[in-house]
Amino acid sequence: MKNKILIVVISLIIGGTIGAGVCLINKKDLKVEEPLPAPELSEGLRGVYGIDKNINEQTIDNYLNRTDTVYRDVRMLIDTASWENKGGDRYLSGYIKGFEVIPAPYLANYKEEYIKQKEKENVSGLYTGNALFKLTDDDKYIPNYTESIDILETIFPKDKNIFIICGAGGYAGQVKNMLVSLGWDENKIRDIGGYWYYEGKNKIEIKETINGKDFYNFSKVPYYNIDFENLHKIK
Repeated sequence: MKNKILIVVISLIIGGTIGAGVCLINKKDLKVEEPLPAPELSEGLRGVYGIDKNINEQTIDNYLNRTDTVYRDVRMLIDTASWENKGGDRYLSGYIKGFEVIPAPYLANYKEEYIKQKEKENVSGLYTGNALFKLTDDDKYIPNYTESIDILETIFPKDKNIFIICGAGGYAGQVKNMLVSLGWDENKIRDIGGYWYYEGKNKIEIKETINGKDFYNFSKVPYYNIDFENLHKIK
């Protein structure tokens, strides 16, 4: 009996009477989430980007499959920007098992100064299409659609820990800042860095080679599609 837990189950019986039952379950069947380490920024440039020191692309395998956490990859399937000029990859060639993809550029537009900054870094062609929110020059997020906040709360539930990853960590930091600005708890959100630096055992490969040609099997990707055409624009 030392590996069993006694559970008393009380149920309401029709007619107002109370019934009680007893059952035994194994301790090993009860999943207890270990407390997460406190949020702590990395040192140097990674800290400037907002990447967490303890939970990042090097350690994320230790924090997967938690019931109190959602996992979001904020890259585009095919990014419009020339990230290859900085040693990156505009294609989502793989992701970490358990993560779901929602492109950061669909959540909020880029500020003009960010676009110019990337142009100086030889990265051009950033996405300028539809987005749920407009980011103003004074760092305010204004909804573009009546459904914007509901969609955001569905994808990033406030009652969960939220782990965010992208290619190198920049998009993830932007999304974290956005959520905090809109009222999410900063201590529940972690920028865990960039998939490009992940060397763990939970990699799902999307890039395949067929008859000597590269092919990206995006059907493997758990993806949040935002149907902008059927949303109600705020005028």
